[in-house]
Amino acid sequence: MKDDLFMRFTEANGIPGHEHTIRRMMVEELRSGVDEFLYDRLGSVIGKKSGVKNGPKVMLSGHMDEVGFIITKIEDDGFLRVQPVGSWWSQVVLAHQVNITTADGTTYLGVTGAKPPQLLTPEERNKPFDIKDLFIDIGVKDKSGAEELGIQPGDAVTPYMKFRRMADEKFMLAKAWDNRVGCLVAIEVIKALKGSEHPNELYAVGTVQEEVGCRGAVTASNLINPDIAIAVDVTIGDDTPGGGKAAKLGEGPCVIVYDSGLVGHRGLREWIVKIARENSIPYQLSHMSRGETDSSRMQLAHDGAPAVSLCIPARYIHSHTSIIHSDDFDNCVSLIVAIMKKLDNKEVSKITYGAFDFG
Repeated sequence: MKDDLFMRFTEANGIPGHEHTIRRMMVEELRSGVDEFLYDRLGSVIGKKSGVKNGPKVMLSGHMDEVGFIITKIEDDGFLRVQPVGSWWSQVVLAHQVNITTADGTTYLGVTGAKPPQLLTPEERNKPFDIKDLFIDIGVKDKSGAEELGIQPGDAVTPYMKFRRMADEKFMLAKAWDNRVGCLVAIEVIKALKGSEHPNELYAVGTVQEEVGCRGAVTASNLINPDIAIAVDVTIGDDTPGGGKAAKLGEGPCVIVYDSGLVGHRGLREWIVKIARENSIPYQLSHMSRGETDSSRMQLAHDGAPAVSLCIPARYIHSHTSIIHSDDFDNCVSLIVAIMKKLDNKEVSKITYGAFDFG
C-alpha cells in the first residue's frame, strides 16, 4: 500500500549526515528488485539492476536528506541552540514541533521558540526574525535535565509532521517530500521494471547531503560513472496566489530546463519530451532561477554525462509542511519506466553527440 510507504519515508528523520534510517528503508524496498548494492563512503546507497549486458549506465537519483537543524549548545536553563542544516527561510521556523534525535536513536519532542513579540521593542518588531535567535524548548528545567536525556551538541533536529491526504485525496501533505519523493520514485521504478527487459544498466541511488551542497551526488556518480544522469527531486509548486504558475500540481512532472547548477542537456530533454508524448504522459517544462539538484554534480562525473532533473511540483518546501499531487508522482514513475525501456546504446549516442557540431 503506497500510503504506508509514503508515511514511513516522509515521517522518518534524516537531516544531512544523519540519513541512516532512510538508507535502511531504501535497501529494504529495493532488495527484491536489484542485483546488487553498492555504497560510497559518504553513505549513499546504490541499487544496480542489470538489463542488457554492456548497456548504457543510467543513474537515477533521489536524495535521502531533508532540511533541519543540529544542536550546537545547551543553555543553562535547558533550552537548545541550533545551527540550520540546509536552507531555511527564517519566517517559517517559529512555533513548530520538532524531533530531537540522540546518538542512540531516541527521539524527544521539542518546540521552536524565540523572544515573544510582546517583549520586542518597536525596532525589533519591524525587523525580520533572525534565525540565530531561534531556540528549542524540550520541556526541562535546566541543562542537566537535557543532558540526562542523552541530548548533546551534534544531535539532529528534524521537523515533526504526520503524512496526511487532504480534502482532495490526491493532494498529499507531509514534511520531507524534498526529497523522499525522489527516493520513492526510484523505488517504484525498480518495482515496475521487475521481470521486464530494459536495454541498459539502471542504478537507483539514494544520495546523502544534497541539502548542503549535493555532496553524495559527487561521490556516487564518480563511483558509477553514468552515461545518462537523471535526478528526481521537487520544484517550486508556484500555482498559489502570487505565484508564477510555472509548475502546477497535478499537471505532470517538470522537466527542468535550467537551474542554478545545471543547464538541462538539450538532447536528453528533447528525447524525454518525445517519450512523454509518445506515451501520453503529461509533463511540464519549467525552470528554477535559484536552487539546484543532484544532477548539477552528476553531470560532471569523470568525462561528463548528459543530465536532467525531473521534478515533482511541491508547495511550501523547506518548511514543516509541503504538498504534492499523487498524479505527478505516478506520472513521473511512468515516464521514467518508459525512458528505461527505450534507452539503449544507440539512443544514448544520439543524445550525447547528436547536438555536437564537429565542423
